[in-house]
Amino acid sequence: MARVAVSGASGLIGGRLCAALAADGHTIVRLVRRAAAGADEFAWDPASGRLDPAGLEGIDALVHLSGESIASGRWSPARKAEILRSRTSSTRLVAAALAKLRSRPALVSASAIGYYGDRGGEWLDETSRPGRGFLAEVCVEWERACDAARDAGLRVVNPRIGVVLDPAGGALPAMLVPFRLGLGGKLGSGAQYVSWISLDDLVAAFRHCIVSTTLSGPVNLVAPAPVTNAELTHALARVLGRPAFMRVPASVLRLALGQAADELLLGGARISCGKLERSGFAFRDRELEAALRRILR
Repeated sequence: MARVAVSGASGLIGGRLCAALAADGHTIVRLVRRAAAGADEFAWDPASGRLDPAGLEGIDALVHLSGESIASGRWSPARKAEILRSRTSSTRLVAAALAKLRSRPALVSASAIGYYGDRGGEWLDETSRPGRGFLAEVCVEWERACDAARDAGLRVVNPRIGVVLDPAGGALPAMLVPFRLGLGGKLGSGAQYVSWISLDDLVAAFRHCIVSTTLSGPVNLVAPAPVTNAELTHALARVLGRPAFMRVPASVLRLALGQAADELLLGGARISCGKLERSGFAFRDRELEAALRRILR
C-alpha cells in the first residue's frame, strides 16, 4: 500500500479521492493551510511559499488539486490573475519540494481540458496543440509549473479534467435547478462539445494515475463519448422527465459573464480518452444518459 499526500483534500474531488484511497488501504496525508492536527495532516502555506520538504519524505505520491475556482462569475483582471497565481505558484512550490526528496514520489498534478480551448468538432488528444484564450494559457502555465519535478526525474502526470458530473458539486447542480422548474434548454447554439466525466470515474482515474507507474505526462480524464450541449440538454430532460424547449442566447450569457461565458459555456472541445484507456483504465460510465440516470437515481 502507498503513502499518498493530497492537496485540496477538502474539495469535491479531493474529499472523494481521499475516501477512496483510504478504502483501498492507502495511507493519506492531507496538506492543510492551518496547524496540522495529527500525523495524517501536513501544514503548508502556498501563499507565502512555506512547505518543508522534509515533512514529505517517504511518500509514494502527491496529488495536487489546489486552485481557485474558475466558475465564480465574471473574470475581472484581478480575478484572472488570482486564478493563474493560485495554480502556478502552488504547483511550483510542490514540484520544487518533491525534487529535493531522497525518495522518488510521483506527482499527479491536476490540469484541465481548458488546455484545448474552443475547438469545435475536431477530435483532440494529448498530442494536440493548446488552444487560445485565458483558460488555455492558464493550463499551459499550470502544467509547466511541474518542471522542477520532471527535471529531477520524477514521474509527473497531469490529468486534464473534463466537465465533472455529480449532484454534489461541479457543473451539474447549477443545471438541475432550471430543468426541474421546466426551464431547461441549450446554451447558445448548443453545438459546442461537452467532454464530460462522472465524479466516480474521475476519482477512479486519479487512483489509476497514482498506481500506474508507466503512465506519465498529460492524460485526458473524460468519458469515451463527448456530447454537444444540445445532446446534454435533451438527455438531462429525459432523465428528469421535464421539458427542455428553452434556449439561452449567447448574448445574454456574455452580458452576464463576459469572457467567462465564451470559455466556460459557449465554447467546447471534443476530447479523446484513448491514452487513459490504453493504459488499462475501465470506465464505469461510458454513455451520458445512462450515467445521468445512475447518479441522479
